[in-house]
Amino acid sequence: MTPPEDCTTMAEVRAGIDALDLEIVDLLAIRFRFMTAAARIKADRNAVRDEWRKAQVIANAKAAAERAGVPSDVVADIWERLVEGSIAYEFDRWDDHRA
Repeated sequence: MTPPEDCTTMAEVRAGIDALDLEIVDLLAIRFRFMTAAARIKADRNAVRDEWRKAQVIANAKAAAERAGVPSDVVADIWERLVEGSIAYEFDRWDDHRA
């Protein structure tokens, strides 16, 4: 992949974005495996939604975005959706483990 600073064509930019998108999906797959583990470990379904932890995860992502020099409000919005989707996924896995 051509580093962004060295791209001279839109084809290079798009190839880099496509490659990164695949890496992001691979990382999300691992993240969701952790959600499956959490669902297996938590004995109480009410423990799946943890608003304190949700806020902490989003704050961590926002702080990392600020350190990286990227729009932290955009990252916070993405993480809001990611965490809510992860909670819904964990609820489904929690129910599946106990069906």
